[in-house]
Amino acid sequence: MFRRRDYRPWYQFILEALWPRGGWLRAAQYVKHRMRRLPGTPEQIARGVFAGAVTVFTPYFGLHFAIAALLARVMRGSIFAALLATFIGNPLTYVPIAALSLNLGHFLLGTRPTIGVNDSLFSRFAGASRDLWHNFIALFTDERSHWDELQFFWDTVIWPWTVGGIIPGLICGIICYYLTVPVIRAYQKNRAARLRKKMDKLRRQAEAAE
Repeated sequence: MFRRRDYRPWYQFILEALWPRGGWLRAAQYVKHRMRRLPGTPEQIARGVFAGAVTVFTPYFGLHFAIAALLARVMRGSIFAALLATFIGNPLTYVPIAALSLNLGHFLLGTRPTIGVNDSLFSRFAGASRDLWHNFIALFTDERSHWDELQFFWDTVIWPWTVGGIIPGLICGIICYYLTVPVIRAYQKNRAARLRKKMDKLRRQAEAAE
């Protein structure tokens, strides 16, 4: 009785993850709308946005919500604002974020990518995934565990990306913080003024009825 009537095939979920129905502009407007209506002071919300923005520059996909929430908790910021801010990372921004973080990370570590970033990242993900799957099967069989691809993936992708994402992540977070505070403060002030105006109108109507 309560199941969806408009069943969507699996490929439609993937397409909508890459490009929402209303486009990324509409998705960004929705996030902005939700952000402005969050409870808390402008500074608390901005600290949450800072945490989410910094998290986007880490390579730990699947853990971004948890990392953003933890950072916001430590900073006494809005956890929900941190979760919303992770939408800064999306299919349109992950490629430049990865390229910037990886190249900067290798530069800071004094290493160099063995092959180009753009054409090798997916192959390294695939190699690490093969090792993970093989090692999982090896737990129940006589097969030996393989760590070469995982070690290579850590050395050439995860660790450089982690190091290289710190500086641009902090810069992005600071910019987002100082943009968020005045926007939220202005919205809350206007909202309070509208509420006072509405209450005054109701009070005058009540007095007139007497």
